[in-house]
Amino acid sequence: MTSSLSRTQVTRKVVVETPHGVVASQHRLAAEAGAEVLKAGGDAVDAAVACSFVVGVLEPWMSGPAGGGAAVHWRADTGEATAINFGMRSPKGLRVEDFPLSGEGVAGDLFPWERVVEDRNVQGAKAIAVPGTVDGLGRAHERWGRMPWAELLAPAVEHARRGLLVDWYAALIIASTTRELAKDPDAAALFLEDGRWPTISGWTALAEKRLDQSRMADSLDALAQGGARSFYDGDLAATMARDVQDKGGYLSTDDLAGYRAWMGAARRVAYRDAAFHVMPGLTAGPTFARTMEVLERADLASPPDAFSAYAEALRTAYRERLGTMGDTGEVPEAPGCTTHFSVVDRDGNMVAHTQTLLSIFGSRVVSPSTGLLMNNGIMWFDPVQGRPNSLASNKACLMNVCPVVGETGPRRFAFGASGGRKIVSAVAQLSSFVADHGMTLDEAFHHPRIDVSGGPAVIADEALPADVLDRLAAEGPVKTTRRTVLPYAFACPAGVLREDGRNAGCTEIMSPWGDAVSEDR
Repeated sequence: MTSSLSRTQVTRKVVVETPHGVVASQHRLAAEAGAEVLKAGGDAVDAAVACSFVVGVLEPWMSGPAGGGAAVHWRADTGEATAINFGMRSPKGLRVEDFPLSGEGVAGDLFPWERVVEDRNVQGAKAIAVPGTVDGLGRAHERWGRMPWAELLAPAVEHARRGLLVDWYAALIIASTTRELAKDPDAAALFLEDGRWPTISGWTALAEKRLDQSRMADSLDALAQGGARSFYDGDLAATMARDVQDKGGYLSTDDLAGYRAWMGAARRVAYRDAAFHVMPGLTAGPTFARTMEVLERADLASPPDAFSAYAEALRTAYRERLGTMGDTGEVPEAPGCTTHFSVVDRDGNMVAHTQTLLSIFGSRVVSPSTGLLMNNGIMWFDPVQGRPNSLASNKACLMNVCPVVGETGPRRFAFGASGGRKIVSAVAQLSSFVADHGMTLDEAFHHPRIDVSGGPAVIADEALPADVLDRLAAEGPVKTTRRTVLPYAFACPAGVLREDGRNAGCTEIMSPWGDAVSEDR
């Protein structure tokens, strides 16, 4: 099929370079909120808290308080990397028998699981897992934060009071999931107009359409005043659990009260003359580590050699990931659509933070009392029993998130991405671009990539040189495509880099909202 996209359009993003702190986020206003915190004297962790809650308001279909994720924190004073796993868990009351296989083949969402009757593991209240994002942020803030918690949530409350502006991109995202959102009355009331996708702001200078996020604003305000644990132990927890159970889900106050994010040492991955600090346990950190282990033995001298090696390393790592990883119930190293942001402050502290609802719009269920869009973390589990990642109650989800802090020579960077199973491919290649090929942040983020994430074919950016594409095609099936605004054929990364006391930041060049912002902007 011939694409109708322009063949001459060129898209670039300016890389911010400054001695001051930088926040790189998939939404510019969230990056600005984090940068303002840095300007006020906050730590990178304070900026991460502010950025997290604002992006959850302004990009609610990707993440929010009712989701989960993971982060790697680098502390300049100690030279230590700490991992925080705030992944979701299946509720204690989940009944596996409620998820019978339909016999209709493979499900059509993010994972190649067998399809479940009525897609109950994908959409609806039964797909909701115990959220972890707020406790993960709370743990980080308790340890390293300088500014008051309530002050850090204030920008998110303000944005929610104003409501998300429905520009062309927001309208396009909502339109892509209109049928599913219409199935939940509260999701339909929040995102749709008379059951249809909303009117777009901006066709004329006078037009403006905003979502009514006032209930979310009230919840965030209560959370600001009550502290992070009030999300799990207070009235907010009780009303959220009741809403989910009223819609047929399992989430209980006991699930919420018992949730604790895991914090411990990041896994150090030695690689040639570089080192990477990644998540241990049930994340994509071990998959990244295995990718780099295979890649270290390869010859990357020429572009065809390098991309052939990337493809083979990623194929090897994904075969092992999909066949062996899961929460078996034993005590592991760590317990148990997405957004990523990275932060570096003027002292060199870094945060690589990934948070998610899993699918776009999560479970497509809104808690009416709290105004929060709920996750569909249950989809992370294989519905077929007897496998490492099989669905069960009170079990940690196997996440795709892959925040990384790397160091090579005088340079240190914090990378990560959104994009489900595509994340590891993007983060591994960006890390290699910097560590193996000495690319600047600008060069790395603008360089075309491939994606290998468990499927039979290599997905390759058609902008790659012809000899690279020919080499990949000689070794297996290849599909070429372009980097576009929607859909994303590749993951959507964001990153910061520090060298000789200067900081830089950049986001995916095709992300229309993403930007890196300096505190001295």
